[in-house]
Amino acid sequence: MGVHARTWVSRSRTFTASTAAAAGLFPFVAGAGAPTQGVPVGRHLMWGEPVRADPFSWLAAGLTTNTGVFHLGQPGTGKSAFAKRQMVGMAGAGVRPVVLGDPKGEYSELVRRMGGQVIRVGRGLDRINPLDSQAFAAADPMETRARRLTLVLALCGLVRKDRVVGNGEEVVLAAAIDGLSGHGVDPTVPDVLRALQDPAANVMDAAQVRSVEQYDSVTQELRWTLSLLCEGSLKGVFDRASTRQFDPSAPAVAVDLSAVDDETLMGAAMLSSWSWGQAAVSAASAANKRSRWFIVMDELWRALRGAPGLVDHADALTRLNRSQGVASLMATHSLRDLQALPGAHDVAKAMGFIDRSAIVVLSGLPRRELSLVSEVVALSEAEKDLVAGWASADSWRAGARHPGRGRYLIKTGHRPGLPVSMHLTPIERDLYNTDGPSLAAGTA
Repeated sequence: MGVHARTWVSRSRTFTASTAAAAGLFPFVAGAGAPTQGVPVGRHLMWGEPVRADPFSWLAAGLTTNTGVFHLGQPGTGKSAFAKRQMVGMAGAGVRPVVLGDPKGEYSELVRRMGGQVIRVGRGLDRINPLDSQAFAAADPMETRARRLTLVLALCGLVRKDRVVGNGEEVVLAAAIDGLSGHGVDPTVPDVLRALQDPAANVMDAAQVRSVEQYDSVTQELRWTLSLLCEGSLKGVFDRASTRQFDPSAPAVAVDLSAVDDETLMGAAMLSSWSWGQAAVSAASAANKRSRWFIVMDELWRALRGAPGLVDHADALTRLNRSQGVASLMATHSLRDLQALPGAHDVAKAMGFIDRSAIVVLSGLPRRELSLVSEVVALSEAEKDLVAGWASADSWRAGARHPGRGRYLIKTGHRPGLPVSMHLTPIERDLYNTDGPSLAAGTA
């Protein structure tokens, strides 16, 4: 190197600016490589880049293998806001949202604003006939039979609470339903009861008895159970023809259960709404192969805790929906809600709901909950720390917003999760707020 060669770097020019202005010039920002396909959810908590996600877009992009979404989060963290953002975003892409069993009625106003159909179930309001054939119009006859039988069995289990319907009772019940089908008139639960009280030959054959006296003894408890569906706490809701029909041409549909004030009735209403709505969507999807649907099933635990065996029926109802073009979102507060179900078999089956969902969303969960979640979802220690940090309040101020409100960790497969912060537009704040005016101004 020559004597006159420069061996130092000249001092660079110095600029001074406020942090607000200089932040945009920070040279070390690196994107997280978040997907660019789907509904805009929010901004990456670390890098600030936009994050997009929805089950249809991620499936089309090869990021997932199915269109199932499962959302876990404490009350107040914004589970319904996330679902509503998905509903509106996908509706803009031609997907029709369907909210099946809305216990709080928090989706009704949004669906009305979208020009959709709101069905209010309750005494003195709309009724749903669990055996209504309109929902099964384009379905395979065997699928129709399976859905009808599964739902009536679930309702019977809900009424009995601590005893499942026996194998013999199920065979007799199936024969009674079969005898009422195919006559051009939708049967109702009272019709099934009458078919058991005055049994036709096929029902007697199914009971495998030699006399009427034996038949009466074998079916007595089953007839009592169906009588409770017609005359007990569920009277006036599921014991007559449907007052409203599912409108497959509506931009969105919501089944509002906010008028239901009895827990047994709520469980029955949710199970019936799931079956009725999923059957209707399946039929509409079969009739129009190009249609796409997004089914929201919120407050999952309320329909499953009523009696042993209900998880089996709910699982059967969801698995029967094999139509392409259908995505679903299940939401609940905690996997411990599912662990509290009666019986180890019920718990294992319920845990399968999250295990087979391609997208899992976590928002504001305590550390002990995340240890349980990590048994079915791959979580790093850093991810557990992040989500657990959203679960604890950092202030004693009355009316303070939940620290995890509007913050989500989106997981799929074994990929690192996407931590997202979602902020609502003024219109969304009005439509999505479920906690009253004191909390409406913040994030979701």
